[in-house]
Amino acid sequence: MEWKPLPVGIDDFEKIVTGDYFYVDKTLFIKELLDMKGEVNLFTRPRRFGKTLNMSMLRYFFEENPENVSRIFQGLNIMDAGEKYLDHMGKYPVIMLSLKSMKQPSYELAFEMLKKALKGEFQRHWQLVSDSGRLTDADQKRYLRLRDLEGTEADYADALKFLSECLYRCTGRKTVILIDEYDVPLKNAYFSGFYDRMTDTIRSLFESALKTNESLEFAVVTGCLRISRESIFTGLNNLKIMSVTSQACGEYFGFTPEEVRGILDFYGLTENYETVRQWYDGYQFGNAEVYNPWSVINYVDSCRLNKNSLPKPYWSNTRSNNIVRTFVEKADFSVKQEIEDLIEGKTIIKPIHEDITYEDMDSTQDNLWNFLFFTGYLKKIREHQEEETIYMEMAIPNREVRYIYKNTVLRWFEKKVEQKELSPLYESILCGDTEKMGKILSENLMETISFYDYQESYYHGFLAGMLKNIGNYIVLSNRESGNGRPDILLKYPSVRGKAVILEIKVSKTYQGLEAKCQEALRQIEEQKYEQALQQEGYSQILKYGVPFTGRNVWLRNKAEKRWVQITPSENFPFLPPVQNDT
Repeated sequence: MEWKPLPVGIDDFEKIVTGDYFYVDKTLFIKELLDMKGEVNLFTRPRRFGKTLNMSMLRYFFEENPENVSRIFQGLNIMDAGEKYLDHMGKYPVIMLSLKSMKQPSYELAFEMLKKALKGEFQRHWQLVSDSGRLTDADQKRYLRLRDLEGTEADYADALKFLSECLYRCTGRKTVILIDEYDVPLKNAYFSGFYDRMTDTIRSLFESALKTNESLEFAVVTGCLRISRESIFTGLNNLKIMSVTSQACGEYFGFTPEEVRGILDFYGLTENYETVRQWYDGYQFGNAEVYNPWSVINYVDSCRLNKNSLPKPYWSNTRSNNIVRTFVEKADFSVKQEIEDLIEGKTIIKPIHEDITYEDMDSTQDNLWNFLFFTGYLKKIREHQEEETIYMEMAIPNREVRYIYKNTVLRWFEKKVEQKELSPLYESILCGDTEKMGKILSENLMETISFYDYQESYYHGFLAGMLKNIGNYIVLSNRESGNGRPDILLKYPSVRGKAVILEIKVSKTYQGLEAKCQEALRQIEEQKYEQALQQEGYSQILKYGVPFTGRNVWLRNKAEKRWVQITPSENFPFLPPVQNDT
């Protein structure tokens, strides 16, 4: 069978269906949209779930050009929906505006990109408007100012409404307005420090076009997050919102299990279904079970030359979510513990609030879970209501997203630890101050997360990472020395300096730490780890047994006659009381 190309990264509907790309037919979304009869319809879905492609499909279906429309949609499901729906085909002037280009470092640049996006639509409709001869001289002059990027700020404040009025006047038909990625400029502005100005601009643009606009037939708006009415949709009573919790249109963003099976069968990959399910399934939009379409398409495409191609986290290669990162970096101990639970396959139950403003991001830690859920990092298991609040039980959707937690989120925590001032730790190691060393290690364990059930490899990586910037010292892991491989060696480049041997152990219980510490020190002696260092010429060699359990550590230097446990402090009251035994 000849391999049919997959539309990787292509979101132009006409190009896909006329270019003989493989297309999963979502055209009945048009039927459902018309049945809803919403004047302003907001659809929120995670990134890369087909929002832009669906918006392109709507444009081609509704925009005036009956012959072209019939050619594009020939053989697709919407053509069998009935005349009630086909009567709308190719009958409206359409404005399609994408705001994704407004992700800029300053308000001025973002506003320039908005002007260029508007210019594109004014330019695209100029011939139609010009040929009609129905604009007044004043309106034509304003139209040309906007087309030529010469408009005033006031011109742009209601540019969408003005264009829809011009199109209505020149065609006699009300306008369909499509706005894609509406929340991109707001998110970017929040992190770039000009949120208030951008909110005012977007609010003016939207309110004029979407509220009491007699030239509007209906509008469709898409984004990743639902932003509260008070933010940019003030007074917009005609707004119908379809989020991931809504029952409507759940199956039209993403691939259903049946659609995924169809794709795999088409390409002779039926036996790969379980792999695809584990990696890319797990989303629940309303009542619809949904796969990540971006990842499925990329995976199938990777199988063109090798049917046994291994699955990869394709979704993680899309642009990162700064909102999530901001919350994660501010996370307290309870949040870190819950993230660990999620990675281990457990669930969490949290209140879900769909009305979110960026100004309220820091008001409560619960907002983290809202953003993780609505941006696709968590899935719904079930929900219930307590008085006025809806609580949702959530889990990580699939192996792809689990990979993102394990490799991206964990890295954020580790970077946070690495940025801390660690010279006191280095000083305590080189001076043999085990009490201070243990306290610092314990405190920093609180700042990170683990998904290894606290295996030795986790603690090894944690300790090695903290030591990698220890002045001029060379840090070696699992290098041969004596009759074995000590966990970590520190060596000053000159033999006149110190060398350090650290042997790590893990205890299942707090009570077993002492025995593990003894075992570590005994291993250092029995395996003659210091022998190679002595042969090199080192005379100052420090030896540490470093046993861990959970986020607790118990240290002993071989030269000491006492065990050093970490005493509870005001900042770490959950540590059990301990004593130093001689």
